[in-house]
Amino acid sequence: MFIYSDVFIKLVVGFLFMTVLINFSGKGNLAPTSAIDQVQNYVLGGIVGGVIYNSAVTLLQFVLVLLIWSLLILVTRYLKIHIRVIGKFIDGGPITIVRNGKLLVHNCLKANLSAKEIDFKLRTAGVYQLDDVKRAIVEQNGSLTVLRQGDGSIRYPIIVDGQIDQDVLELMDHDEDWLLAQLAQHGIKNIRDVYMAKYKNHQFEITRYDED
Repeated sequence: MFIYSDVFIKLVVGFLFMTVLINFSGKGNLAPTSAIDQVQNYVLGGIVGGVIYNSAVTLLQFVLVLLIWSLLILVTRYLKIHIRVIGKFIDGGPITIVRNGKLLVHNCLKANLSAKEIDFKLRTAGVYQLDDVKRAIVEQNGSLTVLRQGDGSIRYPIIVDGQIDQDVLELMDHDEDWLLAQLAQHGIKNIRDVYMAKYKNHQFEITRYDED
């Protein structure tokens, strides 16, 4: 039997859970930066939307499912931020598909993109000649970043969330010893003290955790 009061209570509970979860997991989920963020939002919406009209699911069962899913999201987010290996496994990373006007087929296949999808993404970005592209990168959320000939270079952080991005370091033709020496010159002894660090025009842009 359809009971409006039951639907109302479940709607209120679902709304409260979503509000609390957004505040605890960060506003980043409102504008997903990776596929897993989008899936989290879809599943949460599916749980709330699929249960509120189902009288066979009790309020207690509804709350337990929301608690389990919320806990899973929070734990996953914590692991992504603090353990880079897990974060890279879950979110992936940027993949270069065009370099100096040449299409990198191996990387396209690595990103699981067909030739038709690549062509569509490039056309959507306003690219009709590969020779005009210095670098095209498929970001971790599936969007395409295009750097044209004559533009500046794309710089990704060398350090994020207190951890070194070895891929970026390798791309710069430097090693970890060089990075540690550079950080020491800026008075930083522990990489975990660094929230984000970029290297641009032979200079570091460093943001520490203790900065306001």
